[in-house]
Amino acid sequence: MSEYYNARRKRNLYNPDSEKSFKISRSKIELFIECPRCFYLDRKLGVGRPPGFPFALNSAVDELLKKEFDLYRKNREKHPLIKQYQVDAVPVEHEKLDQWRNNFIGIQFHHLPTNLLVFGAIDDLWQDSEGNYIIVDYKATSKDEEIVELDKDWQISYKRQMEIYQWLFRANGYDVHDTGYFVYCNGRTDKEAFDAKLEFKVEIIPYKGSDRWVEGTIQDIKTTLDSNKVPEIGENCDFCQYCKSINNFNL
Repeated sequence: MSEYYNARRKRNLYNPDSEKSFKISRSKIELFIECPRCFYLDRKLGVGRPPGFPFALNSAVDELLKKEFDLYRKNREKHPLIKQYQVDAVPVEHEKLDQWRNNFIGIQFHHLPTNLLVFGAIDDLWQDSEGNYIIVDYKATSKDEEIVELDKDWQISYKRQMEIYQWLFRANGYDVHDTGYFVYCNGRTDKEAFDAKLEFKVEIIPYKGSDRWVEGTIQDIKTTLDSNKVPEIGENCDFCQYCKSINNFNL
């Protein structure tokens, strides 16, 4: 068996008869939106999608950005990028920030109506002059075109990610600004040579989120998990369509 893939997981599965709250991460909410069937197979039956390879370069960029913004956080100073884009914010210190950044803990909220423990890990947290928290997410890519807004179909998941974080903070009683920011790092390919370094053009992209959809989605997730019926094959899900094509051969 592959060291990266467990074909049938038996732990951390949803049990409708359990009184213990069931953890649902931000990424699993995104999976449910993308394909309820894949979500059901994963969270209730223990059959997850094959994992993709980790983006080590993206993780390195995230880590370096956190270290850089933390230098300004200590002194409650604006980062040069924040000044450049004239954002009313400074990186803010909080006793729980390290916890909120932890992928296995994050910021959590126990949704009592469904008994689901929703959580997600943020990249950064800023605060405006009125005391409102601002959710910040780091993104790294390499595109030829200039990125000025998140207007591609595949980028809608970025927006939902931001909105889930905003919902989680508000659910915990924090005042959160509707506008969050993406610190977007675009690897430059217009250089004459590599010279053992990769240069990025870094931009701050604002996004005004709306978390109104989150509550209803959590309720839908609960209904799906409680059902004994596996959801239909996702018409737009590549994994479902792949499995469907194989089954057509009656192997």
